[in-house]
Amino acid sequence: MSEDFSSIDASDWSQLEPIYQNFINQEIKSAQELESWLIELGLFDAYVSETGSMLYVNMTCDTENEEIKQAYLDFVENVQPELAKIGDILNRKFAENEFADQLNQEEYHVLLRDTRMDLKLFREENIALGTELTKLGQRYNEICGSMMVEFDGEERTMQQMGKFLQVNDRDIRENAYNTIGTRRFQDADEIDDIYEKMIALRHQVAQNAGYENFRDYIFDAKHRFDYSPTDCDDFHKAVEAICVPLMRDVDEERKETLGLESLRMWDLGHDVHGREPLRPFIEVEEMVAGTSRMFHRLSPELGAFFDTLRDGTSLDLDSRKGKAPGGYQLQRDHSRKPFIFMNATGLQRDLETMVHEAGHAFHSIYADELPLVDYRSAPLEFCEVASMSMELLTHPFLDEFYSEIDANRAIREHLEGIVSILAWIATIDAFQHWVYTNPNHSREDRQAKWLELGERFGTILDWTGFEDWRKVGWQKQLHLFSYPFYYIEYGIAQLGALQMWLQYRENPEMALANYANAMKLGGSRPLPALFEAGGMEFNLGGSTVQGLIDAVREELSHLPA
Repeated sequence: MSEDFSSIDASDWSQLEPIYQNFINQEIKSAQELESWLIELGLFDAYVSETGSMLYVNMTCDTENEEIKQAYLDFVENVQPELAKIGDILNRKFAENEFADQLNQEEYHVLLRDTRMDLKLFREENIALGTELTKLGQRYNEICGSMMVEFDGEERTMQQMGKFLQVNDRDIRENAYNTIGTRRFQDADEIDDIYEKMIALRHQVAQNAGYENFRDYIFDAKHRFDYSPTDCDDFHKAVEAICVPLMRDVDEERKETLGLESLRMWDLGHDVHGREPLRPFIEVEEMVAGTSRMFHRLSPELGAFFDTLRDGTSLDLDSRKGKAPGGYQLQRDHSRKPFIFMNATGLQRDLETMVHEAGHAFHSIYADELPLVDYRSAPLEFCEVASMSMELLTHPFLDEFYSEIDANRAIREHLEGIVSILAWIATIDAFQHWVYTNPNHSREDRQAKWLELGERFGTILDWTGFEDWRKVGWQKQLHLFSYPFYYIEYGIAQLGALQMWLQYRENPEMALANYANAMKLGGSRPLPALFEAGGMEFNLGGSTVQGLIDAVREELSHLPA
């Protein structure tokens, strides 16, 4: 089959169905023919996938455009359900084929394992439930995308408000925090309603597939063969015992330096010594150009990869009204070109996001020559190693944006942020474990659990007067709505990225070679093998966490304040 599918409208199921039917009807007489069939099917799947992906991209870039939104919803409602049905038939044709076990088992082990699990889980009645969940996620995006406030004489997005939480004037920070919180809280009840509908639908999905709860179902659906809920609990305990004390030490030092009796929510984002907030760039193109220079200095290969994104179609980086929140990298499977989406407003976190999403793009580029399209995507736990490693490995090149003093500030903020984000990851993951193993909980139960987790993993902040806002603090986490249980991956990957950082400090050439070797494998090997290919240990427990956090603590002790 030719890779030129341009005459086919992949948003029209009537044009897709006969092509997929040909794949179903095709006779397979050997393992070699089965392999060729898989590769050809993957090429067509890539074209269809890219069509759906770009409809999603268009929608997130402009959530207020009704025509674009309807095109995306039409695909979700009319094409995705049919793809799910026919995908199950095709999966069976592959996994139950008499020649499947004659394929090279090193190369096909992961695909066969994953496909057979998908077959075990597939229930046609869950397709409609999946469509409803997608629509609810779209509604959540609409709500968040429409959140605007009047501040300092201008209408601003939530992302644009972030810079006011970094200024030195405490009154402005407090006012900004109040403005943001007041606006968010206006939609709290509707967001709670959406989440409760999602919980009920996901519980039904799990029960339809024969599972007691959605937590146990999603571990299998996400192909988590290499770690379990018990391992996640070990991670939670390690973070509580090792990361949280360091995070609270940092908070106590901040409180004392600022001379405050208590640390408030608007006291975390600014410089404790009264210096102006880090402003790495003003215009988005400045960020792109500087990032390119950083990557060229880190690795000529990575620099060249990054420059391929500067083609006018692969980046949408500015923040604007109607644009969905967050950031992501998406691989266009057919054209084999990454796309990066973010909401840049000139902050240091924007630069970190740019570098992070570029790491995902590098992963996609390294893996895009793998013949099986399924293998061009790795497990999420390893995808995030690709991106988080880049955040750390670019530390020595921050002088493209900053003086030495400000570069050290940025590094300190980043390392302190890693410690606090590990605590947040544990919070979100533990929250989801509880939510979905207790699906009949009340809204009040959920709020109480969130507060309990805040005491376990949270900072030393004084929430007096803002108790109601604190109870719904989880609502800002997009993953809870559109990507359930996609969050522990960040924690696992951060442990990998910190190991890559330590490698780079010892031997930069070896670390970059390990990075490339691991990323080139895509998703063709089990998770522990991917870590091993990069010279990293796959372990979620206290022994790994302790050594890495000790290294972070040591580095922080040497960085100027």
